[in-house]
Amino acid sequence: MMNPGLQYPIFGPEIQCPHCRQTIQALTLTDTYLCPRHGAFEANPKTGELIHLQSGRHWRKWNNEWYRQHTHPDGIRFEIHEALDKLYTQGFRATRVIIARRYQELMSGYLERSTTWRSGQQQTTENTSARLYGLPVEFSPDPTDEPCWEVINFDLEKEPGVPVRYPYFRLFE
Repeated sequence: MMNPGLQYPIFGPEIQCPHCRQTIQALTLTDTYLCPRHGAFEANPKTGELIHLQSGRHWRKWNNEWYRQHTHPDGIRFEIHEALDKLYTQGFRATRVIIARRYQELMSGYLERSTTWRSGQQQTTENTSARLYGLPVEFSPDPTDEPCWEVINFDLEKEPGVPVRYPYFRLFE
């Protein structure tokens, strides 16, 4: 007799679509999930990723939430901008952006650089701060220290107040 767990992809018989969060079913004996709105998603058991077949976008799961894995800086910049908009509409203001270290090289050319002016001194990395949308940017700790950074893309630090959480990032209090 065949093990029923082997009939489904690695994420089980159903998942939430990473785009619309609608519950979608796995196609038995395949590595595929099918969303009526967004089409097929293939689960890769070797990488633990979910791949949208039409667009080629990759998603990974952390704490039951899907996080898109970006390959272009515009994707992550758009996601951060969208999160800042949501935060602002709820009456909060972000004070810092922490981006996953795996995006450091990808984002380096897209960050604003401001320097602390010091008469007669050369500019060093110590007195240069990276900014995005006017906010200071830091890169995450190493994923071996905090495994969530292998999957999540960024965090926003906000002014103290009521915690607000979005599915694509975490917020610090």
